[in-house]
Amino acid sequence: MMSHLDFVKNLRPDRNLGMELVRATEAAAISARHFIGKGDKNAADGAAVDAMRAFLATVDMQGVIVIGEGEKDDAPMLYNGEQVGSGQGPLCDIAVDPIDGTSLTAAGRQNALSVIAVADRGSMLDASTVFYMDKLVAGAEARGVLDIRLPIAENIRLLAKAKGKPVDEMVIAVLDRPRHAGLIEEIRAAGAATRLMLDGDVAGGINAAMYGTRIDMCVGTGGSPEGIVTTCAIKALGGFIQGMLAPKDEEEAARGIAAGLKMDYVYGADELVTSDNTLFVATGVTDGGLVQGVRRKGPIIRTDSIILRSASGTIRRIQSDYSAERWG
Repeated sequence: MMSHLDFVKNLRPDRNLGMELVRATEAAAISARHFIGKGDKNAADGAAVDAMRAFLATVDMQGVIVIGEGEKDDAPMLYNGEQVGSGQGPLCDIAVDPIDGTSLTAAGRQNALSVIAVADRGSMLDASTVFYMDKLVAGAEARGVLDIRLPIAENIRLLAKAKGKPVDEMVIAVLDRPRHAGLIEEIRAAGAATRLMLDGDVAGGINAAMYGTRIDMCVGTGGSPEGIVTTCAIKALGGFIQGMLAPKDEEEAARGIAAGLKMDYVYGADELVTSDNTLFVATGVTDGGLVQGVRRKGPIIRTDSIILRSASGTIRRIQSDYSAERWG
């Protein structure tokens, strides 16, 4: 039997990149706070991008943006292919979303996040040629049980049995989109309840995989980049995710195939992100089920963040207080 000392040695402690990256998501969230509920999503996003980019430059890593604000010609900062970090430290793939939920932020609605996901260099699937992906996300009980190709009613019954709870107590998160009208009907016809999300399916997926939340499963069609980001979190949580690319037409499908992607194929977690060394960092912009939003409390600005690290299986929740005078 392994001694406690041997166990500690085998953990191979290293510098926790997540503790540095959280400064970047906190800065993005704080910079976006002036635009919450003001109706200008582009201004909110611009402020968050500027702040995140400035802080990422100070982090000891050799990062390449794999999922960013767009192509170089369309995004002046945090564009796909941009190198970030100090140039020292680990070689990383980086996925950033300075605000996951710009429309939520502009409207003052819940569940807007600032997000960074990191994995070893070359391990994140580049699905940029196909914008949408069908996703199925749940907790550890779903492993070896669920299959995205099955009817949703069957998957609900299977997960309910695995979790030991009645179907009528199951809660399924779905993005509130016209394309999901039929899916929502099927979920309710199966006897389960829906939790309709206005935006931000990353948070929905994480809540479905995290122990002790009200969400049992997150399903539906959302952005392919968000699927990769969610996978980094799911790997740290020991949860379950499957994805199938959902091209809008034959032309997009052909572009995806030319880029090496597979259509009509179920991607598992280890194909979406091949590395088992992942980090997911998020700070709340507005209040949500995962973290609270950034808020002013007298002379301080308080942020609420989460760090999920697969190497140690650790979930860290961090509350930080900043001087409001310094941030303006």
